[in-house]
Amino acid sequence: MPELPEVETVLRGLKARVLGRRVTAVEVRQPLVIRGRLDEFVASVTGRRIESVRRKGKALAIELGAGEGSAARGDGARRFLVVRLGMTGQLVLARREASLQLHTHVRLVLEDGSEEIRYRDARRFGHLRCSTEEELAEIFARLGPDAPEIREEQFLQAMRGRHGSLKGWLLNQQVLSGLGNIYADEALFAARIHPLAQPGRLSSAAARRLHRAVKNVLKRAVELQGTSFRDYIDIEGRPGGFSPMLRVYQRTGEPCRRCGHRIRRVVVAGRSSHFCPNCQHRPSYAARSRPAKHSGANGRRDSTATRG
Repeated sequence: MPELPEVETVLRGLKARVLGRRVTAVEVRQPLVIRGRLDEFVASVTGRRIESVRRKGKALAIELGAGEGSAARGDGARRFLVVRLGMTGQLVLARREASLQLHTHVRLVLEDGSEEIRYRDARRFGHLRCSTEEELAEIFARLGPDAPEIREEQFLQAMRGRHGSLKGWLLNQQVLSGLGNIYADEALFAARIHPLAQPGRLSSAAARRLHRAVKNVLKRAVELQGTSFRDYIDIEGRPGGFSPMLRVYQRTGEPCRRCGHRIRRVVVAGRSSHFCPNCQHRPSYAARSRPAKHSGANGRRDSTATRG
């Protein structure tokens, strides 16, 4: 599932390849991935020039300047193409003559006609919408501080008095935007904190360790252009390079690379959570969890997960 490092990688690719280029045609092959009226989406995007790209958390916004003929239509204001990749979404730049892959739902043809931006999404949990500047501000306002930018004092303040699991807290996009299952697990491991610890009961030292770990893990993942398992690729179609760096995520039953104990998996906040029981001791006050009874990513049944 694309998280902040993957979306940031897509953003950087778009900045390098499509800024200043005009969208001359739009083809929507699957209307269900479009938010709002389809005819308004097509009309609002067609003819506009790509001016900039921005991101908050996992939300990507492509700024579109006034289009050809927009003044005559009384629509000279800029628009923002907001892209949510969801679980399996891909945004790629392709030669126009390249064969269409399965689940290609939207095509944005660029002005010389030789290349186009394609949106693919096998499971269709992602979506696109064309927004005004005011609507984009509302979308971004619903998200918490961007994870790489949050200050230590903000991070600690947001934890105070919070119950429930720390893993669930990290996944709450209204508290901290950008983290998903992969990097929450990796940051907790780096900070040596159990996913079932409660935010409001962490020591100040542990909370500061976690703040540093979140930033360091995301920084390294961005440098390596994200993590690929099945679906994520950058706009050139290349997979991310962070997978070999994973310490716990989807390594159920494998030895911890720090201490040698077997990695375990439990369900926390409805998501599989991977951790080392030796490096990340479960506190006595730990939030409740649900055992992970199914096979892990490595295909083996996780017999140790029921012990949390």
